[in-house]
Amino acid sequence: MNNIIVIQPLIALIAGILILIAPRLLNYVVAIYLIIIGITGLMPQLMS
Repeated sequence: MNNIIVIQPLIALIAGILILIAPRLLNYVVAIYLIIIGITGLMPQLMS
């Protein structure tokens, strides 16, 4: 569970940097971010 807490801010930081570098990627970055956060949110439930 501690790994999931550390992964989410790291993903958010990378997504923010990508959006700053290439604003055209906004839709893709947001979509990928939401998918990853959703999967990491479900992981504790899937593991138990």
